[in-house]
Amino acid sequence: MGGIMFVQIIIVLLCACVQGKQPPNVLFILADDLGWDDIGFHGSEIQTPNIDRLAYEGVILDNYYVQPMCTPTRGALLTGRYPIHTGLQHCVILGSDPYGLPLTEITLAQHLKHLGYSTHIVGKWHVGFFKKEYLPENRGFDSHLGYYLGLGDYYTHYSQSRDIIGYDFHKNGQALWDQDGVYATDIFTAQAENIIRTHNKSKPLFLYLAHQAVHAGNENDPIQVPQKYVDRFPYIKDIRRRMFAGVVSALDDSIGAVHKALQETGLLNTLIIFSTDNGGPPNWSEDNAAFNWPLRGGKMTLWQGGVRGVGFIHSPLLQKQGYVNSNLMHVVDWLPTIYNLAGGNPSDLQNIDGIDQTDVILKNAATNRTEVLLNIDPIDKNEALIFGDYKIIFGDISGGQYDGWYKPPQFYQYSNVDLNSADCDQEDVHLPVIVDCGQKPEYASVNCQPEEAACLYNIREDPCEYNNLAESLPNVVAELQERINVYRSTMIPPGNKPIDPAGYPQFHGGVWQPWL
Repeated sequence: MGGIMFVQIIIVLLCACVQGKQPPNVLFILADDLGWDDIGFHGSEIQTPNIDRLAYEGVILDNYYVQPMCTPTRGALLTGRYPIHTGLQHCVILGSDPYGLPLTEITLAQHLKHLGYSTHIVGKWHVGFFKKEYLPENRGFDSHLGYYLGLGDYYTHYSQSRDIIGYDFHKNGQALWDQDGVYATDIFTAQAENIIRTHNKSKPLFLYLAHQAVHAGNENDPIQVPQKYVDRFPYIKDIRRRMFAGVVSALDDSIGAVHKALQETGLLNTLIIFSTDNGGPPNWSEDNAAFNWPLRGGKMTLWQGGVRGVGFIHSPLLQKQGYVNSNLMHVVDWLPTIYNLAGGNPSDLQNIDGIDQTDVILKNAATNRTEVLLNIDPIDKNEALIFGDYKIIFGDISGGQYDGWYKPPQFYQYSNVDLNSADCDQEDVHLPVIVDCGQKPEYASVNCQPEEAACLYNIREDPCEYNNLAESLPNVVAELQERINVYRSTMIPPGNKPIDPAGYPQFHGGVWQPWL
């Protein structure tokens, strides 16, 4: 009997050794324009049971930052570099813009491919397509199914950019016309599942699932979702918010389905990372119904509502699970962290801004990151930086019209919302991870004029940016301004170029595609 047990133990150990030789699979899920208050584990009235379950079983990132807009965040994720170092620090790439993520940049996919990974992207690209060399299949990805621009119709897959409309749905560089009428979230879910189920397990997998959800569609029909998802939220009385909740719910179902595919195919050695690309558009802008309450501002802005990201990690690799991690982290940190977990040596990575956070996310170790550059935009003339507990912000966008605090039209206690979705039972529900700032002081809207002078906040004590401390702490203001100036000295000019009408779809069979 003892001999049999000994043999069994040896077999288990041998299997563990064999499995340990292969680096983990990586599933990176990037949600688009998802607000801080649009997720269940932040106390939203919108049910996201699949997302919540993965977050609560993993590690919730509660001090995690992204860029304020789509293109800059995606470039930062793919390169591990701040947008000021890639020329993507101003605005986003639009349809006929002849520029993109510089070809001199080595992407995360290229790094992982060099380490033996199969690499795939499903969904949104949005870092340039004016030349074929800039397409994802030429930037390290084995395959791409999705779209190049920032938004589009969820059913017809036509994208509107500067009032120009063209077809924007592609597979490996070629227009894909047979998906008309199929909901984008469903297409991307099916493609992700197919990649997982057909994956050759002799190689590790990197799947970048860059969902269209929950970004608004074209301006004539911005919130699109099958009615079955809307029907889940009869208690949300505002129709736009209810429809938006349906878009979020479809995203949540997608994540549940993809996670199920990983389980059913035995790809358990997977690091699942979830992130937003920026905050939700504030105050119903972009015809969206996302909210970042109680955080200030939203997408496009450098206020917390625009840059404090929703994020979590789920993996059996985590040595500590089921907790909230408050270490400072930025989207640029994913490249060196994933590279390390994939078997690479982060010290081989040159000229990156990201910091390897492997021990932080696996063991809840202390981080080496003490500051985050949120952005320097020399065109819009705004900038912000976090150093320790303090945040400095100078300048604004759109004349400050999105500087406020925007509450959803109806607010519900999470405990009063019944769960009815696929992959989560009632007993799996945890208390939400919420931000409580108390009553907003009357002076909060007027005590900071960022276009006139820098404003300073202690975001640990004042996460909603109510109390401007600039006058009382001038030495801290000077110190943080000096840190920004150090970054400014390393900044390259924005890569934005004048519109090139030759890129209009009318010259390319009605399709947004490379033209140079």
